[in-house]
Amino acid sequence: MSAPLLKIRDIRIEGRADEEWLPIIRGVSLDLNKGEVLGLIGESGAGKSTLGLAAMGYTRDGCRITGGSVEFDGTDLVQAPADVKRGLLGRRIAYVAQSAAASFNPAHRILDQCVEAPVVHGVMSRREAEAEAMELYRRLRLPDPEVIGFRYPHQVSGGQLQRAMTAMAMACKPDLIIFDEPTTSLDVTTQIEVLAAIRDIVEQFGTAAIYITHDLAVVAQMADRIKVLLRGEEVEEADTRTMLAAPREEYTKSLWAVRSFQRPPKPAVAGGQAPLIALRNITAAYGKAPVLHDVSFDIHAGRTVAVVGESGSGKSTAARVITGLLPPSRGEVLFEGEALPASYKGRSRDQLRQIQMIYQMADTALNPSRTIGEIIGRPVQFYLGLTGQEKRRRVEELLEQIELDPGEYFNRLPGELSGGQKQRVGIARALAAEPRFIICDEVTSALDQLVAEGILKLLARLQDELGLAYMFITHDLATVRAIADEVVVMKEGRVVEAGGKDEMFRPPHHPYTDLLLSSVPEMDPDWLSRLLARRAEGEIRHQGADGV
Repeated sequence: MSAPLLKIRDIRIEGRADEEWLPIIRGVSLDLNKGEVLGLIGESGAGKSTLGLAAMGYTRDGCRITGGSVEFDGTDLVQAPADVKRGLLGRRIAYVAQSAAASFNPAHRILDQCVEAPVVHGVMSRREAEAEAMELYRRLRLPDPEVIGFRYPHQVSGGQLQRAMTAMAMACKPDLIIFDEPTTSLDVTTQIEVLAAIRDIVEQFGTAAIYITHDLAVVAQMADRIKVLLRGEEVEEADTRTMLAAPREEYTKSLWAVRSFQRPPKPAVAGGQAPLIALRNITAAYGKAPVLHDVSFDIHAGRTVAVVGESGSGKSTAARVITGLLPPSRGEVLFEGEALPASYKGRSRDQLRQIQMIYQMADTALNPSRTIGEIIGRPVQFYLGLTGQEKRRRVEELLEQIELDPGEYFNRLPGELSGGQKQRVGIARALAAEPRFIICDEVTSALDQLVAEGILKLLARLQDELGLAYMFITHDLATVRAIADEVVVMKEGRVVEAGGKDEMFRPPHHPYTDLLLSSVPEMDPDWLSRLLARRAEGEIRHQGADGV
């Protein structure tokens, strides 16, 4: 057998905390052959992303490699000079980050950033690189592939930007790609297309890949082997089928068993009970492009309405209308039966206070230069008028509510927190205004399954204690099963189905709802192949019936 393309031996990495260096990776080794995909799984803080970056000979600021070697095709990346690494990174080794919003330069068009690596490395001319980028956009199911690259990052959805970053990494047809949660922000139908495209390109070009994810069903479709990490150490490694069928270690078995949380069903809303929030015949557009078409649904006090649908279906746009960030062209939003001013600028401070939002990407939602106490304290002061010791006491109470120790976290910066801890701070910031209604925009999609389950339990407890109403925007149907009371299904800016959660998961379904349900990955390595084969067969039969 030929030598592995990537060979990591006893790698050790430390991170700086205050004046002390603490271990992050504690002597992990791995081999990766050409054309092979290794899945890295483990809970938040296990060291997955740190190990993935180390495979490129790279560490984040505040981290350092203290031992071991990273050998790529005979070159030790730990010891290699900077110019040698520059020649490899982007051309032969590429990286797809979890947060596309934080990775793109907002001042440059998407296409300019996608063609930079192949042009700088001399792999293609500018014209060839643009043509290749557009072909990758098409294969990754981006809309208007010939046009979308001329937009700026803020002009596309998070899922579209994630796919554009995947295309950027693949532009030079590298030998090794590090995928760090590449489908985290994608809806289930788009995720299928992206996973299929990634797998096809990896197989077509014999690319080796490290696939980092917290979604066990996804890694089952993508990886030849799986390595499990816990607190910077290897727990176990095996081929995918063996790992899924018979994990050896108790920790791995616990990962397989997560997402068991499900709230008991609540009684149906009493007839005649007025909703807390009501959307009535909302039509909205971005400029001249219509996005929402005659959308209506209700959210009652103390209940959770999950709004589901693929990227571009209008879920987040509906949230923007509710918050007053996007005034509708027709229709109205009612709060306790009274119409809210269409724009947030016309709303009173109390109306603004009653509706709060928890964002998808805590990394970009929290000011990195402010302490946790300052971040949570700002809405406490703005909405409640508390200052001094009263303000501090209220912030400490909120930290206790989200199960973070005030003494330990009050003076920390967001960069010193894990993803799950940052999301808890986002929840506390929303609670600081003492609202009655909170919009949760994909709040668990970037979290591993153990941490996500903890966040869902926290939100459920807070709802019971405070009587909160939630609008839960999500593409994760497991989350819908866990926490929703009612479900609204949206497609292309319209509500196609709405009702109780039990109705949503019980056939017969609307055809689009059926498509969503059939696209949820299963813990079976053959699931994606079977699904794609069934859909291709269905398309062939449909074309035959149409006489094509």
